[in-house]
Amino acid sequence: MKMGERVEWALHCCLNLAFLGPDDAVPAARLAAFHELPTAYLTKQLQALVRAGIAASVPGPRGGFRLARSPEQITLLDVVVAIEGPEYAFRCEEIRQRGPASGSSGRTQVACTIDVAMRKAELAWRQALAAQTLAEIAATVEHRYPNMPVRARDWLVVTGS
Repeated sequence: MKMGERVEWALHCCLNLAFLGPDDAVPAARLAAFHELPTAYLTKQLQALVRAGIAASVPGPRGGFRLARSPEQITLLDVVVAIEGPEYAFRCEEIRQRGPASGSSGRTQVACTIDVAMRKAELAWRQALAAQTLAEIAATVEHRYPNMPVRARDWLVVTGS
């Protein structure tokens, strides 16, 4: 499975918003500049996060985006689904029912073994993403790079004011 860069962008923006806390909002252009991303394209991802209830849009001169829920309540799966959609990555087209192997033996009445295996693997992947919160990722980053949350806050809010 390959996720688009939009997921990476959204996750990093959520992480930066988690570093800020619930009171500060950051304009999309400022979030985009932090990682040198195109503002218009990032704004679409931020709007998807708003529609999913992960981020909130704050109007006004000191407005922008902030997290709509606490980082403990946002999982990696929440962000992935907000950006990529809820559909399964694998779509069984039942090709086993075509060609000379299709026959009328009744084999096609049971679930496709490949579809079952792929859904099982995707379920494990989704469970792993659902088990990790944004707060856990933020804590790991802060442990590995103790100055990063402060640097991000200072750059996004103080410099951006």
